[in-house]
Amino acid sequence: MHVRRFLLLVLSLSIPVASATGQTQAQQQKVIRVPDGGTSGRMESIFIPPKAGAPFSLTLVTEWSRPLGNGGTFTLTNERRIVRDSQGRIYQERWLLVPKGGKVKSRMDIFQITDPAKHTWYNCETESKTCELFNYSLTTHDKFQPAIGAGGAMADGSGFRQVEDLGANSVEGADTHGYRVTTTINAGEMGNDQPMVTSREFWYSTHLAINLVSVVDTPQAGKQVFTVKDLSTSEPEESFFAVPEGYRVVSRAGQ
Repeated sequence: MHVRRFLLLVLSLSIPVASATGQTQAQQQKVIRVPDGGTSGRMESIFIPPKAGAPFSLTLVTEWSRPLGNGGTFTLTNERRIVRDSQGRIYQERWLLVPKGGKVKSRMDIFQITDPAKHTWYNCETESKTCELFNYSLTTHDKFQPAIGAGGAMADGSGFRQVEDLGANSVEGADTHGYRVTTTINAGEMGNDQPMVTSREFWYSTHLAINLVSVVDTPQAGKQVFTVKDLSTSEPEESFFAVPEGYRVVSRAGQ
């Protein structure tokens, strides 16, 4: 997914709690809830916020299955590394999705480095060895919460949403809490001749402020499963958060 489009997504899903001049930093916190999954050019994966004091390193496994006309499925997959330090800086790799069990091998084509203190976002292409530098708007002072939303009928009457609390569980040794959100769009609202159902089930770590397991099933995109493995909560190496030698930086600040 294009970095600028993702920034717009984050901003559109941010819910400001207070913004009046003269308020304390705590009062100015924004509540950020960003759902996983979906498609917009590059797959939108799990949301990684710049939370301070909660470092980790992990491998994220993605499987994306779409239905075939004969009743079968077509599945793409990849694995990628994501790292965050105690300052809230994030390094994450983007690897190409390839057919599961096929002969084509995945490869990393992009890596991204964000720094909430410097408000910088480097989007680096491995082939051209070029990093585009964008503004990064999220901060460690924001409040990150699971993307649950309210249950019940939608305000515009187009359908309804059911929210289920799945309770507590442990994933990769971390405490998580599970939720299932089922959204039903009434027939005729989006060109659909039958009710259209989307489900999102995710297991959220409050300490890390990320989903360690996330399953998104939509009529438009099929089923996407994101699973964390090899989770470590140790402080990562400093080298992750510096642009590698030999890469050219092009500023896109303000765009």
